[in-house]
Amino acid sequence: MKAGNHTFGVSEFLLLGLSEQQEQQPLFFGIFLAMYLITVVGNIVIILAIGSGPQLCTPMYFFLANFSLTDLALSSTTVPKMLVNIQAHRRTITYTGCLSQIYFFLWLIGLDVFLLAVMAYDRFVAICHPLHYNLVMSPRYCILLVVMSLTLTHSYSLTHTILLAQLSFCTDNTIPHFFCELLPLLKLSCSDTYANQCVLTYWGGALTILIPLLIIISYARIVAAIVRIPSARGKWKAFSTCSSHLLAICLFYASDRFAAVMYAVVTPMLNPFIYGLRNRDMKRALGRLLSRRALQNLNSDI
Repeated sequence: MKAGNHTFGVSEFLLLGLSEQQEQQPLFFGIFLAMYLITVVGNIVIILAIGSGPQLCTPMYFFLANFSLTDLALSSTTVPKMLVNIQAHRRTITYTGCLSQIYFFLWLIGLDVFLLAVMAYDRFVAICHPLHYNLVMSPRYCILLVVMSLTLTHSYSLTHTILLAQLSFCTDNTIPHFFCELLPLLKLSCSDTYANQCVLTYWGGALTILIPLLIIISYARIVAAIVRIPSARGKWKAFSTCSSHLLAICLFYASDRFAAVMYAVVTPMLNPFIYGLRNRDMKRALGRLLSRRALQNLNSDI
């Protein structure tokens, strides 16, 4: 992509961030650094726990490991650049860096949406069709679902990025966020953005309407199946297997008001706690992982 042919001299963009008051910058730096470190450590621990626990070699935890990896990458797409800008007392990002950030952000946020839908489908099959679960959710089919999600969201992200590279940006280069977002960038363009808006409407509509609708349908069927379970203990056991995922969905889709901060920082940070602290198998796996590390450190000291 030859950006110089389309930007008319705009080589960088100005990111206004969360506040323009300099005295608040150290506070924001400390808060977001702490949140980012929690996100990194939390999601890496989840991945290691799933990888080290044979009892967690199930489709649900396979999807959770991919979800944690996606959250880790999503947070790393935006937060480190913001921290560097705050520390260096600058608020700029290059044109190429801005397009790269949008490319990865759209890819990873879309992958998050698809993985939430895949995990809802996994719970639907487990609760509504338990006798066919191992047959339907085979390792091959699980890998296919993840690869399909990666491919579709990559196509969406790449299409937007290519179309953005064709736009012209004249004088105004100010983005009122702490990272490059698609809609503010489209507003800055002095070119016709009809093609971009079409992709945003149809592809974006699938991500924001169709997939959430499929998740709702899956959980409606799950709730109907749980209600038919005769014992209270059986109902609680069935509900507990999908409560963490349901909480993650609510957190993801209830963050519209502070979407940029929530999607990029808060949600990836909270997901390890949602899945790690509310899931009995994950608690056991985390305990074994920590015990193994402690034993290794003790043996090395001896």
